[in-house]
Amino acid sequence: MGHRELLLDAARRCLETKGYAHTTARDLVAESGTNLASIGYHFGSKEALLQLALEQAQADYTAKILEASSRPDKLTLRTVRDTWTAVADGFGEHRPLNVSFLEALVQAERSPDLLESLAQTYRDLRLAVAESIRNSDLDLGDTPVDVLASFMIAVCDGLLIQWLLDPTEAAPGDAVFDAALRLFANARPSA
Repeated sequence: MGHRELLLDAARRCLETKGYAHTTARDLVAESGTNLASIGYHFGSKEALLQLALEQAQADYTAKILEASSRPDKLTLRTVRDTWTAVADGFGEHRPLNVSFLEALVQAERSPDLLESLAQTYRDLRLAVAESIRNSDLDLGDTPVDVLASFMIAVCDGLLIQWLLDPTEAAPGDAVFDAALRLFANARPSA
């Protein structure tokens, strides 16, 4: 394995153990067994290395979410609920990376490259979720698929933030999801 791969693996581990905001170049070198010059040579900066590692981690996480939502049966309110439940159940497994992602969101305001990277991550996620919806049997009527994809991502992000703050109280169970989904399903558009 070359220095580039060693540094990417080290960055992923540092994101999990130290977080985005607290990982230093020296941490990356110590974790990877490489040298400081390798960071500049392969990535240009520590920030670019961490950004790429975070992008890869988010892509892996997105793949797991999409796998949880890919069902051979018809997409119904129950399968939407089951998907959100699976996502919420997975928060614990991915807690360190989710915290690093939220740290990066805060840093993005002052880093145009990071902001664009995170924005692209969300664009890619919306496209992937929209494609998953298109491949389902869900009858959306006139609702654009990308609107539903954005809504589902917003719900997942909101659940994540609540869960990070209070995991024992914030992860709703199936009954809560059922009640909320029924409420939305029966809501009438305003005139």
